[in-house]
Amino acid sequence: MKVCIVGISGKLGQYMTQHALDRGYEVVGVCREKSVGKLDRFSDRITVYPGATDDREVIRRAVGGCDGVLVVLAPWGMHGYATGTAQAVLDHAPVGARLVFSCGWHISRDGEDRYSRMFRAKVAVLGTAFRLSRLGNLDDQVEATRRIFASDTSWTVVRGSDLEEGESEGLPVWSRHVGDPVLASNRTRRIDFALFMVDALTRDELVHEAPAIVGARTPSALAAAGR
Repeated sequence: MKVCIVGISGKLGQYMTQHALDRGYEVVGVCREKSVGKLDRFSDRITVYPGATDDREVIRRAVGGCDGVLVVLAPWGMHGYATGTAQAVLDHAPVGARLVFSCGWHISRDGEDRYSRMFRAKVAVLGTAFRLSRLGNLDDQVEATRRIFASDTSWTVVRGSDLEEGESEGLPVWSRHVGDPVLASNRTRRIDFALFMVDALTRDELVHEAPAIVGARTPSALAAAGR
């Protein structure tokens, strides 16, 4: 399998790179030119296309011939960066390629997610801080995923809980909707979020799903499993 990782130089992207290489996949990636050096430990095993992830020409070249595309939807800046990235991938990925996008729990596909007051307040504060500082816009991620959900490509949108570093706890568990008791712990190791993304490339049951995930060894996941 040939896989393109869009946003390959970030923490999540580097974890996805390692998981993909461990499975014997051919890996290409896209990241800003100034971030290419972060990938030095993979330099003899991957191909990098330097450029902005919303640069349509860079994306076109990078995804050519790929069986799967893993995309970090980063809502940076105030000019639709996440939306531009998503649209470029939707437009240029080969027909039939598996497309797997990352975002947070705040994205809802069908409006049936049940969010706590604390979670809603956290998203509101973060969103306001992003806009005021002009660092980013969470509404950009909302628009990006709206376009993905409307697409007839073979997409999956993986919605991550709060992330932490640490050794792998194994493949996260998932639910269609936030508010499911299995997700109550709201914690996933970043390395395992990456594992779920890579694993989704070969899971047909996740096509046209927006799984919300949580760590497999969290209290809520273990309680749901009867452990």
